[in-house]
Amino acid sequence: MLLGCIGDDFTGSSDLANTLAKGGMRTAQYTGIPGAPAQPDVQAGVVALKSRSIEPAEAVEQSLAALNWLREQGCEQFFFKYCSTFDSTSQGNIGPVADALAEALDAHKVIVCPAFPGTGRSIYQGHLFVNDRLLNESGMQNHPLTPMSDPDIRRWLAPQTRYSVGHVPAADVFAGADQIRRSLEDQHKAGLRHIVVDAIRDEDLIEIGKAAKGVPLITGGAGVALGLPANFGCSASQPSWRGQAGKSIALSGSCSVATRAQVAYHAARHPAREIIAADVIERRIEPKDVADWLLNASGLPLAYSSADPAEVVKVQESYGREVSAQALESFFALVARLAVQGDATRVIMAGGETSGAVVEGLDLGAFEIGPEIDPGVPALRARPDLVVALKSGNFGAEDFFEKADRLLAGDP
Repeated sequence: MLLGCIGDDFTGSSDLANTLAKGGMRTAQYTGIPGAPAQPDVQAGVVALKSRSIEPAEAVEQSLAALNWLREQGCEQFFFKYCSTFDSTSQGNIGPVADALAEALDAHKVIVCPAFPGTGRSIYQGHLFVNDRLLNESGMQNHPLTPMSDPDIRRWLAPQTRYSVGHVPAADVFAGADQIRRSLEDQHKAGLRHIVVDAIRDEDLIEIGKAAKGVPLITGGAGVALGLPANFGCSASQPSWRGQAGKSIALSGSCSVATRAQVAYHAARHPAREIIAADVIERRIEPKDVADWLLNASGLPLAYSSADPAEVVKVQESYGREVSAQALESFFALVARLAVQGDATRVIMAGGETSGAVVEGLDLGAFEIGPEIDPGVPALRARPDLVVALKSGNFGAEDFFEKADRLLAGDP
């Protein structure tokens, strides 16, 4: 294995695996830390953790354990993947995990770059944009677990890390890989360890990737991995794919602006059932009822709890943030398990926390990376008789659920 990657959630990990596979690297995604060595032909391994919203100390412990396994596989370079909207809090996990990995690898000049222009994420003057909006005006300020109220990544990261935060501005990035290397070195000489790097175009990410050749640790969204496969002699290719026949279902627990639009689009055209959080918490609805409904509904049925942010706040105020989140995640995990036991063969999930809970509930250990559905979202084969799609909240076109099902079925 050449490149070892640690993802802080399952959807983001599949996003990264998709990027590396498209770049020509033989890529495997693992759910948690494998108990056995990787297959010898794997060039890039992505260990997917569910560590984004847990306590920092636990996130660090899990990430270091993943790093140790990847080092045992012979990796030459390491990548810490977090969300392209930098999902965290001032007491969050990105800084502590980045610190721990940097110290373990004796890594300096650590690139910090959540940009992914293909999905509308860009960094300019250290500020993160979602399309034409600053991060804190994009809807991410309403995230139920990691509300993002400051678009300045330097300022957001600073209270999370023990080290000083630097910056490589867009003008240096536009000048190409050599200038980026010089700027990273200048920041290092100035005593700065974590260095936010601007990027507004895919071309910028390619140049950052070139500049990162030989750098022990890179952190960011999947976009900054665009230029890494070429450093290992790989060239772009399309992953092979065999479609899966059978019954398909869709589940959504994301409250993002994009997902709510996708839910509305899908509900106007297909069977859809809203899951009310209070009903789940107070046991007025059971997972088996929803699983049976999904299996018996025609077409591509959708069960969703993608409520308006104001409704989410009301639920959190009534029951507590952790209680409400855990209840919904566990509910969807049980629904998915029962549906798959009832012969569902294609499962489409929206929302990072929901996807993570469902993947764990289904006990899916590793994924074969398939072709891209929408930017950042690949088709995944979990077993010979089961394929899935894991979509981060803000990713995907309006007709994502339909498009995902067509590709999973082998009908592009």
